[in-house]
Amino acid sequence: MALRYKVNVLTSLKDAGYTTYRLRVENILWETVITQLRNGEMVSWENLDTICKCLDCQPGDLIEHITEI
Repeated sequence: MALRYKVNVLTSLKDAGYTTYRLRVENILWETVITQLRNGEMVSWENLDTICKCLDCQPGDLIEHITEI
């Protein structure tokens, strides 16, 4: 299954007022999750749920399926 982010999630979080510092200090997301996002890697559904709550969006607003040939 090939999924990728449609948007830069960390930039979107920052625009919504969630800096990486705030994400870590307030235990919203762990450092490993922030690193995964920075590297464009998929995060767990639980973390995706947290991100969607912060951004008030749906998972489909953040990720898309890519058909591999």
